[in-house]
Amino acid sequence: MPYFALAAGFLTGKYRPGKPVESARVERAGKYLDSERGLRVLAALDEVAAAHGVAHATVALAWLAAQPTVAAPIASARMVEQLPALTAVAGLKLGEAELARLTEASA
Repeated sequence: MPYFALAAGFLTGKYRPGKPVESARVERAGKYLDSERGLRVLAALDEVAAAHGVAHATVALAWLAAQPTVAAPIASARMVEQLPALTAVAGLKLGEAELARLTEASA
């Protein structure tokens, strides 16, 4: 079971280049913005989340849950408002092309 399934909040989509975010996790999550890989992952999350009308966190957890070596992704919420994105994972089935897109972006 992977810990930090949302990469300290980076995979929620709230961290963006040039967009300051007040968070205790900004240092850990912000490091992904300094890489081409991080930006590719954000672009893939944007695309898949928009196609399904769900939150970035939902897509990230669904992708992780679809991996054959993952029994269950672990994610936590700091606020009640974050829970719907986490619980929506149970109802999201990503297609093979979407899984491949996310995997390619994260490679």
